[in-house]
Amino acid sequence: MKKRAVSRPRKRLTTVHAAGSGVRFKVVVEEKAIRKRVRELAKQINRDYAGKTLHVVGVLEDSFVFMADLVRALTVPVVCSFVQSRVRDSESGLVAMREILYIPPVDVAGKDLLLVDGVLQSGITLDHLCRTLLAQQPASLRTVALIDKAEERKVDLPVDYAGFQLSGRFLVGYGLGYQGQFCNLPFLARVTE
Repeated sequence: MKKRAVSRPRKRLTTVHAAGSGVRFKVVVEEKAIRKRVRELAKQINRDYAGKTLHVVGVLEDSFVFMADLVRALTVPVVCSFVQSRVRDSESGLVAMREILYIPPVDVAGKDLLLVDGVLQSGITLDHLCRTLLAQQPASLRTVALIDKAEERKVDLPVDYAGFQLSGRFLVGYGLGYQGQFCNLPFLARVTE
């Protein structure tokens, strides 16, 4: 598989204050850089899926802003849907089990799929989703993540298209939130309080 270009944000950090919240942020990726990178990813995806209808499946909740901007930048025909993972712990005798469920179910047989994730970290949940969808025999399946934390990967799951390679602490903004807040920030930032 061809190696994809990954954007690395500039090192300059800007501190901003969220009005009325008392929270301060260090901006890691500026709004302008995000817009530029989304356009670049869309251009690659348009080339790769020329002449095909692309079924874009967003993994909630982190992907919604990224997916909205990405699909608006695509020129190939697009069908959108979303899934949300639910983790359920149970016991079978003396063995503890963790089950990952996806709702709602998505019919992908024979379709070209693009899974959209906000942050690809351990890869465990997305890998499980890929395996679940591959069992339905799609025509193709690729992944795109706004943020790829490759050094934190626990499974061998390559990302086909990555927005930014970032590491370290928790991020907010551009659809990524903390306790339901800060998803609306137009940039990616770390909370510094």
